[in-house]
Amino acid sequence: MALFRPPFRPNYAQKLSILATLPLVVAVAAIALLVAFESRSSAEREIQALQQQLLAAKKAELRNYVTQARNGFSFIYGRASPDDNEAKEQVAQILSSMIYGTDGFFFVYDYDGTNLVSPRQTEFITRNWSGLKDSQGTPVVDEFIRLARQGAGWHSFMWQKPSTGEEARMVAYVVGLQDWQWAVGTGVFIDDVLASVAVARAEVEARVQRTFLYIGVITLAALIVVFASGMVLNIRERRLADAKLKELTQRVFDAQEEERGRVARELHDGISQILVGVRYALDNASRRLKRGELDRGLPPLDKGIDDLANAITEVRRISRDLRPRVLDDLGLGPALKALTDDFSTRTGIHSEFSTVVFRNRLDPEAKIALYRIAQEALMNIERHSDASEMTMDLRGHAKGVTMRITDNGRGLPLDQDRTGPGIGLRNIQERIEQLDGTLRILSSRGTQSGTMIEATLPLSHLLAPGESLGADLGSKSVES
Repeated sequence: MALFRPPFRPNYAQKLSILATLPLVVAVAAIALLVAFESRSSAEREIQALQQQLLAAKKAELRNYVTQARNGFSFIYGRASPDDNEAKEQVAQILSSMIYGTDGFFFVYDYDGTNLVSPRQTEFITRNWSGLKDSQGTPVVDEFIRLARQGAGWHSFMWQKPSTGEEARMVAYVVGLQDWQWAVGTGVFIDDVLASVAVARAEVEARVQRTFLYIGVITLAALIVVFASGMVLNIRERRLADAKLKELTQRVFDAQEEERGRVARELHDGISQILVGVRYALDNASRRLKRGELDRGLPPLDKGIDDLANAITEVRRISRDLRPRVLDDLGLGPALKALTDDFSTRTGIHSEFSTVVFRNRLDPEAKIALYRIAQEALMNIERHSDASEMTMDLRGHAKGVTMRITDNGRGLPLDQDRTGPGIGLRNIQERIEQLDGTLRILSSRGTQSGTMIEATLPLSHLLAPGESLGADLGSKSVES
């Protein structure tokens, strides 16, 4: 008893269904992934563009705020000296009063890092914040001072929101008042921008999920259709296969009975008659010799010996027809040559056989198939063609091996059904199809009548040189 038995062992129909649906599933999965990737990529580009536009709008807004602030104290700053503390106090008061929105304010740091203005976070005022960094390690005040020394610039960092007390991303615009060595700036929290981007990304994910859902539904429907169609086709093909199998089995039985009948007729009409003649001849010679009639006993004895030799020849012929020994011993070329010689001797039809050497490299199935095809073709020529000439050519080539049999007979009837129940051509066709070969039949009637049968077997039936079983017949032409 097996220790492990797989929980699911598909039958032949299920295997066919799996093989039919698996490529579809793989293709749909690949399409779905490609659609999702392209959708996300396109949406991400659009989201990035949206984010850049929103940030650009925020920066433009900040620049306007700083410009308005400078316009508000430019009449003081423009006339004041670097040490005018009263002017500095007036400007600081102006900036402290310039708050906007929920969290908007202006800040001022001197170049040493001391906070001078911070209306919404007054605990920062008068303290030195040089070296201050946000929660992500980004310098804040030192970067303000660096940008102010350069004239102006943008800076992004994490900062505590006055309205909520929670940390959020801020973008600040800083300008430098070089005479006073002040860094003046304002910032805006861009959490609304990030929230808009997050909403856009969520919408993209929802669209992608809906796309996956639609593709899944379509795939499921397609799989159901494919499965149902496969089952219908499988049932139909199975019925046809069963019918063909029954027909083939019956034909095998019929062929066996036909072959047995042929052998029985040849044994009865040929060997049996000859052996009966031998028995009578030997019996006659025995009686005469017993009577002492030596001269009269020798002729029937000689006749019996001759008949016995004929019987031996007939047995060899039947054996050769059933399975020619030369086919196994020397190869297909010599076997076909012997078959052609016997055909020419028996029928009187001028026959020519030619081949090229390919070192007996055909596998056994191909050799016996080509030999039987030649037998069938020669039998048809003998019985139906009224031909006076026949040529047979066998040669190997880059695509396999080809045997061509041509006669100058009266050709095939115009209404010949080559796929019907005809014995000769049908047997040839089935032998070729069994070995994945091709069969070509050309026939003409009239003054240039004749038939050509060409059987080609693929290269897969040629053995490797190391597997050769012997040397086939060399390149030559033989006339009989």
